[in-house]
Amino acid sequence: MNMPDPIGAVAGALGRAGEPTSDFDLNPETVLAEGRTLRPAGVLVPLMMGACGARVVLTQRSSALKHHPGQIAFPGGKKDEGDADVTAAALREAREEIGLDPANVEVLGYLPTHETVTGFTVTPVVARVLSPYTPVPEEAEVAEVFDVPLDHVLQQQRYRIEARYWRGTMRRYYTVPFGPYYIWGATARMLRALAEVAGRP
Repeated sequence: MNMPDPIGAVAGALGRAGEPTSDFDLNPETVLAEGRTLRPAGVLVPLMMGACGARVVLTQRSSALKHHPGQIAFPGGKKDEGDADVTAAALREAREEIGLDPANVEVLGYLPTHETVTGFTVTPVVARVLSPYTPVPEEAEVAEVFDVPLDHVLQQQRYRIEARYWRGTMRRYYTVPFGPYYIWGATARMLRALAEVAGRP
């Protein structure tokens, strides 16, 4: 009997239309500058099968970093001049940050772009990790590489809205905690977009 393939089910849903997201989704009072220039970036959303089922690979950023220290993130970063596109940027950064060989990755599709408060338009590149691999964190940037169950992040009811002061104003954002990991902000919003595309309440 064929076993269900949850990653394949996600791949089949990626073609559904979805609206772009942003760090401002829950803060409609924010006035964004017209004509603002956003820098392109790509993050990899690596999905892999393991003994405990389908998982999503995430990182915890180094506490020594200037931007977003200690936060949970996808491997990825801005598109450099040498990158053909944001997919190439995401794959390059995943190799550099967590030691994931691009040859061990099958790109499945894309989530809607996400605008960040730091001025990037991020394309989440959803991919299947083809074979088991041992993460190699880049010490200067990554404190830890870990994974969470795909089913956990596909359930929209697991997401909560929280708030904190940021630059003198109250900013609301999504969270989807798992165990000791506080997943919030842009990463949680992109994961929620994945849940929305997959149609999981």
